[in-house]
Amino acid sequence: MDIKWDALGQVFVVSLAVSVVVVAVFSLGALAIAARQSAQERGSGTGAGGLAAAVLCFTACAAVVLYGIYLIVPQFH
Repeated sequence: MDIKWDALGQVFVVSLAVSVVVVAVFSLGALAIAARQSAQERGSGTGAGGLAAAVLCFTACAAVVLYGIYLIVPQFH
């Protein structure tokens, strides 16, 4: 009986950690978009680095979410 609770606790900890990481990466993407817009408004460049960072962050978030959906929906296996 204790093994089931241990497994549930492990799933909870892993899902909480992944959720925190996805939120942090998404926030970095939003920050990169804001930095790009700020650079464009100041006229200090195109902000291509900020756009690239944002695209990378949002792509990573989308990949994690899609992988989670893949794991949850049994028809995909």
